[in-house]
Amino acid sequence: METLTEILAGLQAAVSPVNILYCFVGVTLGTIIGMLPGLGSATGVALLLPLTLTLDPLSALIMLAGIYYGSQYGATISTVLVATPGDSSSAVVLFDGYPMAQQGRAGGALASAAIASFVGGTTSLIVLMAALPMLSAVALQFGPPETVALAVLGLLSIAGFTGGGSLVKGIAAAAFGVLIATIGLDAQSGQARYTFGRVELFGGLGYIEVIIGIIAVAEVFRQMGRGAENPMTTGWRDMMITRDELRRTWRPAFRGSAIGFVLGILPGVGATLASFFSYDVEKRLAGPRRHLFGTGMVEGVAGPESANNAATNGSFAPTLTLGIPGSGTTAVLLGAFLVFGLQPGPLLLEQQPTIVWGLIISFWIGNLILLVLNLPLAPAFAYVLRVPYGLMYPFILFLCLAGAYSLTNRMWSVWVTLIFGVIGFLMQRYGYPVIPVILGLILGPIMETGLARSLSISHGDPTIFLTRPGSLALLLLAAALVMAPPLIRRIYPTAKSQPAPQKEARVDSK
Repeated sequence: METLTEILAGLQAAVSPVNILYCFVGVTLGTIIGMLPGLGSATGVALLLPLTLTLDPLSALIMLAGIYYGSQYGATISTVLVATPGDSSSAVVLFDGYPMAQQGRAGGALASAAIASFVGGTTSLIVLMAALPMLSAVALQFGPPETVALAVLGLLSIAGFTGGGSLVKGIAAAAFGVLIATIGLDAQSGQARYTFGRVELFGGLGYIEVIIGIIAVAEVFRQMGRGAENPMTTGWRDMMITRDELRRTWRPAFRGSAIGFVLGILPGVGATLASFFSYDVEKRLAGPRRHLFGTGMVEGVAGPESANNAATNGSFAPTLTLGIPGSGTTAVLLGAFLVFGLQPGPLLLEQQPTIVWGLIISFWIGNLILLVLNLPLAPAFAYVLRVPYGLMYPFILFLCLAGAYSLTNRMWSVWVTLIFGVIGFLMQRYGYPVIPVILGLILGPIMETGLARSLSISHGDPTIFLTRPGSLALLLLAAALVMAPPLIRRIYPTAKSQPAPQKEARVDSK
């Protein structure tokens, strides 16, 4: 009964006119920030944190949280329209969102993403409010061996991202991503690796520069040979979501909510891996239609987008109850808590229940604002595709390079982006998928750090991964993932006999 009273007090605080206003400002600024390559939610929250110092703690946190999940949808807009992911977690939406845009269905892709985001946010918040203390306890039990096993599972999921191409090429691309992740100083010994004496490489290669280069810049290079005129002649009415696309959005959205929330509460895992897993699940559940993924399937947009938003909410569970950041952005928000004299941890819910519940309830209000704003605006965003290629792609290239420069305020980031743009262009030409590179780049440091800590705990005994139930279960699941494709081809022979479509202007082909 006491908890219900506290929740009602938080609700009353969250729905006050001033807090709704700050929530609206936060999600609007977040959407704009997310559309700009290179910024991302963590950078946006850090940049705008000084603007909230004069506000009361709850209003400030509501605005900063709005920037967080608003930027997730903003990144989806740029991903779908111009193949330029504003955030690593939105890269998965590129697989089918960008092909839908090229087919004149950009409005349907953006509307489906908005609906899936709302479903993911609403579902995850209900679970978060019902099981906040229990979920944080489960996350605390998730140690380094389980983290390594989860990373292995994620790397093996590249089987779902190779399209009609070679699995060997997919594995090679993932290995290349892991290799890139090893550049810089060894976190354990402090030794420089693959830096070739360049001080700029001591900190490693930032994944945002790599993502912008290998996906967006490579796509611009590829499109330069297609002519200056944009063939998109779709009308306004055709850019709205269809009844069939709406029907096919719901189930992936609910599945993505579950996947995203479970992975979101695990510290260090984050929304990126959740969206990858969600896409892989949707593709495997498609049966004979799995070969259509990568050609413009709305399920490939709804599932990852829902997982992305659910993981964002889930990452607040360890942040609020344990003081452990669930993602890079919640690490910045953790600093905001401390600035306002709040100490996240087991006592926060007991000492500041109105702030905790008010903040959580504001997540749903913010997601509702995003839905109301962006659902009717989806066709307007999609109308960007009517701009001629000759005008649009130079602007996109400028935006990519400006975003890369803004990360470090150095030309080094621009050169890295351009180099990986060339690498991505060559990979596309020779049939190598680029998404496993990103997956390897993201999971490489997680796996390396977890491996070092696990062997330290076990005094060098590698059997620790088999003696812990959690890591053993994840490794068995990874093994099943490898064996699943041959079994599926036996069960669905049509999926084997049907040729994979020739994908054009897509980065996942391949």
